[in-house]
Amino acid sequence: MKKRRVKPKMIPVIYGGLAILAVLGAYAIESNFTHESFKDEEHYGYVTKTIMEEEIPVVNTGTTIIRPYNDTEIKVIKGYYDYKGDETTQQNSLIYHDRTYMQNSGVAYGGKDSFDVVAILDGEIVEVKDDKLLGKIVQIKHNENIISVYQSLSETSLKKGDQIKQGQVIGKSGTSNISTDLGSHVLFELIIKGSTVNPEEYFDKLVSEI
Repeated sequence: MKKRRVKPKMIPVIYGGLAILAVLGAYAIESNFTHESFKDEEHYGYVTKTIMEEEIPVVNTGTTIIRPYNDTEIKVIKGYYDYKGDETTQQNSLIYHDRTYMQNSGVAYGGKDSFDVVAILDGEIVEVKDDKLLGKIVQIKHNENIISVYQSLSETSLKKGDQIKQGQVIGKSGTSNISTDLGSHVLFELIIKGSTVNPEEYFDKLVSEI
């Protein structure tokens, strides 16, 4: 049986046809890849863009901490118990209830029959509850390091999960069964990195300094 040989003049034609097919195939693959993978770019979003949007902090680090009230007549009526403080200061920071002395873990502010209690920073309400001894309590998480607690409130309309702005009214001052002698007040606690601290040492400080 005789073998057929390709005529020399047909070789360029064959190679030309193969080159055209290769180019067309590459173009088809590229077009299909681009169309299927990126046509929904706006729907899927860039990974870096999504991460950045989810990691926006609760409170701006350039913000300063304000006091939990805005009435100039309000003052400290029961101080924070400091283990390193002098004896007189420590005695004035004790709470007496049911024949027991307890160390005050916050600062009680009062001086008027009723006043607005405000948020010290932007944040999220993580707890709202009624306590038999402390009255209404609102707890706000401002970021991973800062939590504020407002006790002895007479009223509040907030609920868990609410977003709150710095200076926004949380509720009204009130009384508590644990400190009946203080009258209308707010017992304010500040928790920094898991530890209760003296709030008076942190007002007007930048969040970035904490």
